[in-house]
Amino acid sequence: MKKIILLLFVSLIVYANFFSEKARLDREVDHLCAIDGGIRVYETITLPADKFDKRGKINFYYPTQRENALGPEYIFKWNIYDYKKRDPGQGPQESSMSRDYFMIIRKSDMKLLGEFVLYSRVGGDLPGPWVPSSHRCPGLDKNENVLMGEIFIKSMEKAEE
Repeated sequence: MKKIILLLFVSLIVYANFFSEKARLDREVDHLCAIDGGIRVYETITLPADKFDKRGKINFYYPTQRENALGPEYIFKWNIYDYKKRDPGQGPQESSMSRDYFMIIRKSDMKLLGEFVLYSRVGGDLPGPWVPSSHRCPGLDKNENVLMGEIFIKSMEKAEE
């Protein structure tokens, strides 16, 4: 009986330890999101309809081109800062926290058109074969297309026939 109680006590300590770290990181993510998370657009660019695909996204974005992903007119930057790194081989109990920073700059005058800051936490769960949980700024997707959709706007003018 004493062994069972000791095992339960140790399990409770381990369980509380995992979830207290996860909860602490979630609170930190929420705090940082409130301070500087989100999308900030400083200038919108109206483009003709032929610059957009059928889903309404720009058709000149090539993510594998790094800073030149938006062609010769714009600079696309994506920086990731790891507050706490995670070794994915360790399982879902390992936690990480990072800040993703996207920005789009017009090359002609080097003006910052917009920026997107996203904080996120991954992991911190009980050990097991499942996928780690995650938490990010409320209401924001980790996707650079969100920023592009706010900066690049389709012209409503119809083409002359």
